[in-house]
Amino acid sequence: MSKDFKSLPVTVEKGIPVTYDLGNLSVFDSNALNKSDLDSSNAKREEHLKDMTRDNVQLLINQILSLPMKTTTESAGGTSNQSASMTLIQLPEPTTELPREKPLPKPKAPTKWELFAAKKNIKPKERAGKMVYDEEKGEWVPKWGYKGSNKTLDNQWLVEVDEKVKGTENELVDPRTLNRAERKNLVKKNLRQQKKNSKNVLGSK
Repeated sequence: MSKDFKSLPVTVEKGIPVTYDLGNLSVFDSNALNKSDLDSSNAKREEHLKDMTRDNVQLLINQILSLPMKTTTESAGGTSNQSASMTLIQLPEPTTELPREKPLPKPKAPTKWELFAAKKNIKPKERAGKMVYDEEKGEWVPKWGYKGSNKTLDNQWLVEVDEKVKGTENELVDPRTLNRAERKNLVKKNLRQQKKNSKNVLGSK
């Protein structure tokens, strides 16, 4: 006849106190095991294992129920059309490191530039942030893209002629037009370079 676990007390005594990792819902029992209890010839081996498992699970549940709780009420729904209450428990951060489920991703093959830079001991330039402070607006704005600082010239009603274009064929061209044209050319140049780099990576494999 199986044992009625519901009738057992919720308090469990251990010679050596167990340790917990509530973030991983784990309990670690360092108490010594009796070899004869776990011997395959012992008819009560399975019963002993169930008793030990029950006690440790009870200890774990006791610890979980001691954590802060929050009760919420869901809106009425379903066939019963009744509100249902739900108890939430916030678990602490795990303390036990678990192994990865999947292997580490393989590193990408270096581009021709990266191989050349490594051979010549060329260090990569430090990349600046994506935001820049706009003194006129008094706020941080993106350098490029939507409302980027590189488009500030487009919204100015009066634009000073650049010294570089004085005396050239672009002197009478609206600087705002030149600014937009330069941005478009830069985007096209970057796209061409990306395609070239992709081909180099595929060709090196």
